[in-house]
Amino acid sequence: MGIEIERKFLVAGDDWRAVAGDGVPYRQGYLATEPERNVRVRLEGERAKLNLKSKAKGLSRAEFEYEIPREEAEQILDGLCLRPLIEKTRYKVHRGGLVWEIDEFFGDNAGLVVAEVELESEDQEVDLPPWVGEEVSHDHRYKNANLVSRPFSTW
Repeated sequence: MGIEIERKFLVAGDDWRAVAGDGVPYRQGYLATEPERNVRVRLEGERAKLNLKSKAKGLSRAEFEYEIPREEAEQILDGLCLRPLIEKTRYKVHRGGLVWEIDEFFGDNAGLVVAEVELESEDQEVDLPPWVGEEVSHDHRYKNANLVSRPFSTW
């Protein structure tokens, strides 16, 4: 079983763009967004994945991820997933031995930009980049699965 330990922050300003690599377009949809679990299908550029996550306990949760055929992922996204789909571009920034993933959302979640960093432990020290704003790790509104039922544009 994989364990994901992640912190999430709002992004302040556009200074991160100067240090980010090329972005990868993401299109993802959810088959289940229940309190105890999420099941999603995601296109990451040319790759496709099926992902299952448990409810978070603190900053940690169980995560399972499997590569699937792109054509099947497209069929699932187009025919089975809850609406709206999550549309975003993901950028990566390497800093202090960590990889920051910055998601710039489009569609029903346009205007939202968040940065996530995966950790080895919940108490791991993190040197925050200057473009990192308010921490929203425990604010469930910012979870991608919740952005389906309550998109950023409706806040």
